[in-house]
Amino acid sequence: MLIAPSLLSADFSRLGEEVAALEQAGADWVHFDVMDGHFVPPITIGPRTVEHCRRYAKLPFDVHLMIENPERSIDAFRDAGANTISVHVEATRHIHRALESIRKAGMRPGVCLNPGSPLVLVEPVLKDADLLVVMCVNPGWGGQKYIEGSPERIKAARALRDRLNPKLEIEVDGGVNAETGRQSTQSGATVLVAGSFVFGHPQGAKAAIDQLR
Repeated sequence: MLIAPSLLSADFSRLGEEVAALEQAGADWVHFDVMDGHFVPPITIGPRTVEHCRRYAKLPFDVHLMIENPERSIDAFRDAGANTISVHVEATRHIHRALESIRKAGMRPGVCLNPGSPLVLVEPVLKDADLLVVMCVNPGWGGQKYIEGSPERIKAARALRDRLNPKLEIEVDGGVNAETGRQSTQSGATVLVAGSFVFGHPQGAKAAIDQLR
């Protein structure tokens, strides 16, 4: 099980320090939520933020592109220090090409699926991905409630993974806390993304990460 705290809930005035603290707290990855104000309403960060954060930690950087035409930004995030880039099947007309471009750029490709999208949309490209991101909230804002029925969806994703690409990571993003994290891992998730639970934990990020484990 890998823990990937999301910086969406961090203090944006001191992101470098937050990233360094996550490394010290035992996080496995750092998750960056990149939003463009079009594919999702909010606007968050770009490649320069990732580049500046890279100075503070050696952890793998897991970049989640919630943007339209994500293929246009692949090289910029590679140059900024990303290790994994995940793109939404709903955000590009050419998901296979986007995943191929990520791998050719030297990073691990991931494909994301919104809660209202059927798993059949990603089935044709699961062999071309290293990561399947199952959204358990509607993308855009942190602190949302885990959507009821998500464990069954994760189980279905895990069954696809076991049949088509046993090395694929199943990353669960949205509404993850100690209870929903347990439900997700029992359903087949291998990576947990948690934002508000980690950064809002009364005893700090390390306690939150330990509790998730």
